[in-house]
Amino acid sequence: MSPDKKIYFASDFHLGAKSPVSNIEREKELVLWLDQIKTDAEEIYLVGDVFDFWFTYKRSIPKGFARLQGKLAEISDSGISIHLFSGNHDLWGLDYFQDELGLLIHHEPIIKTYQQKKFLIGHGDGLGPGDQNYKILKKYVFLNPLAQWAFSKLHPDLGIGLATAWSGHSRLSQKGTEGYLGKDREWLVQFCYEEIERRKILNETEIDFFIFGHRHLSLDIQLNDKSRYINLGEWIYSKTYGVFDGIEMNLIPKNPEVNLIVKN
Repeated sequence: MSPDKKIYFASDFHLGAKSPVSNIEREKELVLWLDQIKTDAEEIYLVGDVFDFWFTYKRSIPKGFARLQGKLAEISDSGISIHLFSGNHDLWGLDYFQDELGLLIHHEPIIKTYQQKKFLIGHGDGLGPGDQNYKILKKYVFLNPLAQWAFSKLHPDLGIGLATAWSGHSRLSQKGTEGYLGKDREWLVQFCYEEIERRKILNETEIDFFIFGHRHLSLDIQLNDKSRYINLGEWIYSKTYGVFDGIEMNLIPKNPEVNLIVKN
C-alpha cells in the first residue's frame, strides 16, 4: 500500500429495492460517499448486491443508476482499482461493468494481502453450513448458462419486472432483519472457523480478516488471537463500511445511531 492510502469495503446497497428513502436519493448519497473516499482510496471493494437486481442484455442494461455508473467510471479511469463482487441479487451480467467501466469482477471469494495482513473477501452467499435450498437454486438455476440464456430471451420489461418482484422478497426490503444469532448459529462465522481449521491442517498462512456482506448486520467478531470476521452490513438502514489504513481495520457507521455488534 502507498503511504496515507486506504482500502475501502462496502456491500449490500440493494439499489432498486423498496426503502424508506427513494432510490435516487440513496444513489446520490452513495455517489457522495465515493467522492469523499476517492481522495485517499488505493482500492475500493464493493462486496456484492450493489443492485437489488441486475442483468446485462446483449444490447441493453436495466434503467437507472447512471450517476453511480458515471462515478465508478471516473474513479476507475483515475487509476483507483474498484473490485465488484456478484451477490445473490446481482449474479448475472456484471461483465458490463468490466467492459464499459473498467471494474474488476469477482464471482468467488478472493484472498488479498496488504501490509502483511491477509484478507479473505467475498459476498458470503452459499458459504458455511445450512441454506441448502439456496445452494441448490444457485447451482442449478442462477449459475446455469441455459437458464441465463432463457432469461435473456424475455423482453426486458417482462424479465426485469419478474426479477424485481422476486427480489422484493429480500429480507432487506423489510425492516425486520433478524438479529445476531450467536457464533454457533451464524453460517458465515462457522465458515470462518472451518477455514481457519482447514488452513491449520494444511499449514497455510492464517487469515487476518474475513470480510463479507450478505448478512445485513454490521458485525465485528474476534474469532481467535489473530483472525476477525467483519460483516459490512447494508446501506438502506445501517450504512456501514470498512476501512483498512495499513495498520487497523475498522467498521464505520455513516449513521451515528447504528450500534455495531462487536464480539470478542
